Amino acid sequence: MTFRENRTYWQIRHLAPGLFWLAFLILWAACEEKTAYTPPPPPKVTVVQPVRQSVTDYLELTGNTQAVNTVQLRARVEGYLERVLFQDGQPVKKGELLFLIQEDTYRAQLQQAEGQVLLQQALLEYAEIELARYANLSKEKAASQTDVDNYRNQRNTARANLMTAQASRDLAKLNLSYTRVTAPFDGRIDRRLVDPGNLVGSGQSNVLAEFSQIHPIYVYFTISDSDLARFRANVRGARGQIYPENWPVWAGFTKEEGYPHQGRLDFAATSLSATTGTLLLRGVLPNPEGKILPGLFARVRLPLELEKPALLVPQEAVDQDQLGAHVLVVDEKNLVKRQSVKAGARVDHLQVIEEGLAGNEWVIVKGHLRAAVGKQVTPEREGATPGRAGS
Repeated sequence: MTFRENRTYWQIRHLAPGLFWLAFLILWAACEEKTAYTPPPPPKVTVVQPVRQSVTDYLELTGNTQAVNTVQLRARVEGYLERVLFQDGQPVKKGELLFLIQEDTYRAQLQQAEGQVLLQQALLEYAEIELARYANLSKEKAASQTDVDNYRNQRNTARANLMTAQASRDLAKLNLSYTRVTAPFDGRIDRRLVDPGNLVGSGQSNVLAEFSQIHPIYVYFTISDSDLARFRANVRGARGQIYPENWPVWAGFTKEEGYPHQGRLDFAATSLSATTGTLLLRGVLPNPEGKILPGLFARVRLPLELEKPALLVPQEAVDQDQLGAHVLVVDEKNLVKRQSVKAGARVDHLQVIEEGLAGNEWVIVKGHLRAAVGKQVTPEREGATPGRAGS
């Protein structure tokens, strides 16, 4: 190996490690520049301002429905049930024939009673004629007073017998009418309890069916003494009443949104229950299609006053913690602040805010989990681009 070759070999042997570490340092610096930490932007949240509108403050209560009228149709005369003229559960009209009980027997009894009336009328007419004749003969001394007294007695007896016969005829007419059991009002009839061919009205249970009027329909509910005090503080009824005439009431039932049925208050008990401290109230609701049945559980909404101005925010904007109800608001610097509020009634999907907001705040409705009190966020208004909440 020549001197020049030795020198080149020595240079490569001693300089190669240095070149390697120099390349490593250059690559490491390049990687450091690429992985330098960049803080993330503030999280995005959706904000809205409170809505100003007139609302009604309500009491939300529970109750149940009952039929306005319920009767048990009974057999008032004895006889065999001839016909049943309805389908179980069908709606019927007032006066519609439902049951027929051995009508021919009672029609014959009526004819017999009418015959007795005619007989007694004839006997009365004869006695009156004879009394008049003998009274004239007695004046001419051609008849004795005894004869006159006898025909007067016959006249009075015939008159009494005629009254008895007329009463029997009227009773026979009444019994004949009882053989035709009709609907006392518009309503819905339950299933029949007796089948045709059975003897009814003979001392056993004479109930043929149950019949109810469900249009309109009652909803009964109770109100506590404290809620009653609030109600009376806002509402002034006529003398002796705790509510004005036609005061509205709303009701909702299972799987119904809100309170779609509107009626009016109809009754209030005269005293509170000694055991529960509540007052019984009753509302009446229209039910033309008969969809509301007696015995249903009802959610009842009773207004404390008809209208008042209020601030409302979406329900999802209001949270609860150990300090109570609050909302998260974004200030002009896009910082999140906790604002305590007093929540009122719910109106559709909005929440009434009675205290805590002035109306010009930007309230967070979406992104609560990404918003921390005292931290900055990127607020987005619906239909607007991200920016400052107050802009």
